Amino acid sequence: MDVFTAAPHHDVLVLVVQIATLLIAARSFGFLAQRFGQPAVVGEILSGVLLGPSLLSSLAPALGVWIVPQTEVQGYLLEVISLLGAMFLLIITGLETDLPLIRRHAKTALGVAAGGLVLPLVSGFVMALYLPDFLLADPERRLVFALFVATALSISAIPVIAKVLIDLNLMRRDIGQTIMAAGMVDDTVAWILLSIVLGLAGGGAVTAGNVLFSAGKIVVFMGLSFTLGRWLLKRALDFMQDRVVGPDRLLSLVVAAAFIWGAVAQAIQIEAVLGAFVVGILFGTMRRLPIDVVHKLESVAIGIFAPIFFAVAGLKVNIPSLLTPQLLLTTLIVLGVAVFGKTVGAYTGGRFIGLDHWRSLAYGSALNARGAVEIIIATIGLSLGILSQDMYSIIVLMAVATSLMAPALLRWTLQHVVPDEQESKRLRQEALTSGSLLARTNRVLLPVRQRSGEGRFDLQKIETQLIGRLGEGLAVTLLNVAPPGGRAEGAAYLNEMGALFAAQDLSKRVVETDDAATAILDEAQKDYDLIILGASEKASGRDVLFHPVTDEIIRLAPCPTMIVKGTRVAEHWPPLRILVPTNGSASARYAAEVAFALAGDAKVTLLSVVEGEKRGDYRFDSSVGARARQLSNAHSIVTSLQQLGEAQEVFAETEVRAGGSPEAVILECAERGHFDLIILGTDLRASTQRVFLGPRVEAVLDGATCPVIVVNAS
Repeated sequence: MDVFTAAPHHDVLVLVVQIATLLIAARSFGFLAQRFGQPAVVGEILSGVLLGPSLLSSLAPALGVWIVPQTEVQGYLLEVISLLGAMFLLIITGLETDLPLIRRHAKTALGVAAGGLVLPLVSGFVMALYLPDFLLADPERRLVFALFVATALSISAIPVIAKVLIDLNLMRRDIGQTIMAAGMVDDTVAWILLSIVLGLAGGGAVTAGNVLFSAGKIVVFMGLSFTLGRWLLKRALDFMQDRVVGPDRLLSLVVAAAFIWGAVAQAIQIEAVLGAFVVGILFGTMRRLPIDVVHKLESVAIGIFAPIFFAVAGLKVNIPSLLTPQLLLTTLIVLGVAVFGKTVGAYTGGRFIGLDHWRSLAYGSALNARGAVEIIIATIGLSLGILSQDMYSIIVLMAVATSLMAPALLRWTLQHVVPDEQESKRLRQEALTSGSLLARTNRVLLPVRQRSGEGRFDLQKIETQLIGRLGEGLAVTLLNVAPPGGRAEGAAYLNEMGALFAAQDLSKRVVETDDAATAILDEAQKDYDLIILGASEKASGRDVLFHPVTDEIIRLAPCPTMIVKGTRVAEHWPPLRILVPTNGSASARYAAEVAFALAGDAKVTLLSVVEGEKRGDYRFDSSVGARARQLSNAHSIVTSLQQLGEAQEVFAETEVRAGGSPEAVILECAERGHFDLIILGTDLRASTQRVFLGPRVEAVLDGATCPVIVVNAS
């Protein structure tokens, strides 16, 4: 076999110039489009149109030879970069596909999606049957062409729709979620149909056998992906997260998996971009995948490759060639059929399932946006010889036009769509819980030490209740640090203890070492959002707050920690009464969030203490104004947290106490009220010698007779 060689020096030089030029132009025009209230993708496509034969390359051919590929090799090189953009864009689209969201809004999403699929398919197919022959790459294969155009017109562009909804602050509205769900259904079905059409494009005559074979391929591919494939990806994610140490290892895993799935899809004559889309969906269902991996992928895709892809798509558009009367009329017909099919189809589907006029029209307006995905499909059709160059240009122009329409039409229709009380309540709750510690907690590390005898799982019962109520689907790792030679015994202990965590995504690890703190901290470096530590022992010295190992973990942990202090489970557990002292700090708010999550049927009391020399009313002297402000602030603090609890359907009591030291008042209140649990919020104070959580927190820890949870969000 001959050793492969590099492309000619001049062709590589042209590629480098093209990438720099297209990236700068696409990003600049993308920013400009956003300044005018349009999605960035519109400006990115227009940048390619303006640089290509539509304008600059025609007016200045000497510049055009450095922008538009002039040889096959130059074209292939630029197409490879463009393919990377499409792959990365579809990974992000898959990651944004929320399957639970589709299930929650199944009826509405399916009704709207059905209308938004059927009418565009029918109208697009009929239109394509009567388009002139010169728009077909192969006039002998009009049926495949018609099926391709019909499928292309039925697609909605999830990235464009999502960007429009974000720009209009609609993503968390019920209608925004349902628009996304309907778009996801539309795109999923359309991609399946597209795969069948592409199979027919390479399979000779259109027969029932060919159709069944093409449909069977996509069904098998999707079925294996969402069963065996998901299992393999989950195991790979677990292995990379738990066993491999190194920067960006999970980013590499996601990208490699997308290209593996893409290779399989391409090998069976399904497009590689569909493989990337499926991998994005699969990883999107795994809470163990850190959000920073998604952000990095978005940075690479949106910041680099996708703009180049859209600019390359624009380069292929030749508007002057469409300015003949026949092509101009054809362009208007394609645009009219596309807008009519999607808007009227989605509107009809919405009305059929009982939605009102304006809500149904809003769905049609949003799903009419084609943008990114339409360009990908048009590019596929051009590369496979289904579309002519003129038909490609027409579809790209249609995609740009429909993307331009969506924001304005949505703004207009949604002025008439008023959220109901249930939605308003949910939106208020989300506003109150924005920035929540619990909202960004997906992966929890729980180090455990082996105990024997009666009550050896008492502390773990508290931790189990805590983890079980922090959120659904948390990924929990139980870590047992065993002495050398104690692996078998440690594994048996974890297996016995694991029964307490049956409802969680549970991993169990045993590490043999005499240095427990180092082992736990090494594990904590592996993308955990929270560490929960049990502290049942009394401090062994004045420089130790809990235990030397526990103190070192708290001091050096790379993520927030929760410390559960208590020896035996109280008579009533889950707790019946929870006390949350608060001073208005962010850490105290996090403590209240934990209390509300843990509450269940428990009674939560929010306590604010205004320090002073005596309790009760104060005389009107020189300090009365300051004291009144302190009391007013204290009432505002507990009232704000009370509203946060009400948004989560936890109705907490509030109490403001004046006088005495705060720690003394907290302990007295806990004893007098027979509280089962105290939850404290704090930020770790810097100290090179010992853990220091503040004198008040440490005084409460030392004096409390019930379990105490300390939320250290630093």
